[in-house]
Amino acid sequence: MTRPHRWSPWNRSSSPNGRTKVVFVESPGSLSLEVQDIPAVSALAHARGAVVVMDNTYGPTLFRPFEAGVDVSYNAATKYIGGHSDLMMGLIACSRETYRKVKRSVMELGCPPGPDDCYLALRGLRTLTVRLKQHEQNGLVVARWLEARPEVARVIHPLLPSHPQHHLFIRDFRGANGLFTIQLRDMYAPNAVNAFIDSLKLFGLGYSWGGYESLVLPIDINAVRSVAKFKYGDGYGPTLRLHVGLEDPHDLCEDLAQALVVLNKVAGVVGDAALFQAP
Repeated sequence: MTRPHRWSPWNRSSSPNGRTKVVFVESPGSLSLEVQDIPAVSALAHARGAVVVMDNTYGPTLFRPFEAGVDVSYNAATKYIGGHSDLMMGLIACSRETYRKVKRSVMELGCPPGPDDCYLALRGLRTLTVRLKQHEQNGLVVARWLEARPEVARVIHPLLPSHPQHHLFIRDFRGANGLFTIQLRDMYAPNAVNAFIDSLKLFGLGYSWGGYESLVLPIDINAVRSVAKFKYGDGYGPTLRLHVGLEDPHDLCEDLAQALVVLNKVAGVVGDAALFQAP
């Protein structure tokens, strides 16, 4: 396993070898929000005889995986396709060449959805495009506001110019959703972060983003990485993943502002960080 956004035709050392049969990709990554060069990954994988399987949950309607060379694309319809946090479903789309193997696997595993699940997914599809546009707009309002906060070391949102793979994102994606990650400054201990989360009123605590409501989740990215480590230390501290829902984004900023006051109070922070005012 490696960081696929670093793959290129000039970087063969990290490309698949002859024993590699499947290359799994997710772009952007759902924790680090790193963006991968999917066309380059697909070209390298196919040149070595491997199949590319992509988790495209981030980008239904935002990214066209088969135009980028992906062979099998799957989507957690539980998230944006359902849109209302009341559905558990997965979708698979595949190329003509991989269809028989995928279809056989589905039959052998016995995992077709029920009629009520299909109804909820079809209901969500009818409003998917307009909801994603609003998630993007709300998410950018909150992300830009947080980027100006002194408590925040960095905001990792692929539509912000500060994102390291921003150029890849705007090349390949038609837009963003409401998901992004922030890193607080490394001065904040776990008890202060927990108090911050507990004091939020409009952000629920949860894993399954993509619904209408806003969510927050404390994450340790290095706990799920085995090669390239995520940057902690030197100013970069606790990591939180935010999903910005369909609430008024200014209400969300006010909620975050009052929670940051609690964060600073528990951490014993005084001065500019503690006195920073909400909009």
